[in-house]
Amino acid sequence: MLVVCEDEPSLEMTRANAPKLVFALLLFGVAGFFIWRFVQENSGPSEKAFFYDLSEKQLFIASRKAVPPIKGINDSAEDGVTAVVISTSGDPKDRKSWKIAYLEKYSPELKAAMEKAQNTGEAPEIGRGLAQKLRFVRTEEDPAWHSLDSPEGERIVSVWATPGPNGITPIVCTP
Repeated sequence: MLVVCEDEPSLEMTRANAPKLVFALLLFGVAGFFIWRFVQENSGPSEKAFFYDLSEKQLFIASRKAVPPIKGINDSAEDGVTAVVISTSGDPKDRKSWKIAYLEKYSPELKAAMEKAQNTGEAPEIGRGLAQKLRFVRTEEDPAWHSLDSPEGERIVSVWATPGPNGITPIVCTP
């Protein structure tokens, strides 16, 4: 005697589900592509930073852990300072919109304390308040350095963050 089981799928039912299965696999593939792209674009903070060689008047890239002033690009002189580069279009990939907002360097005392802290893994021996006095900023055009805790220093590091004539607030760029 032949017994037919009603629970087994028929060949007709499998053929009807094939387009649905292909569509689901296609959706998973598209989702996987977008996840991969997101991970590639958001790889975390850059390990590099912009620096500016004062004698050459030129940007260069070095480790963001470097404590300025550092050796520049043309000789052994420590005339490389941190450069805060911004995009005036709001798009960091638009290199034509890049502009140096300001330059920054540390006093010899603060530089030594920061390098010692990096090497030992301990906190710097100089407190925050004193550190602000020992950090100096200036614009690319201004030859005078200003302490970060001075009114002029505070103006230099904040004036770039206002919307430009195009109504767009600039953003900081990384290499």
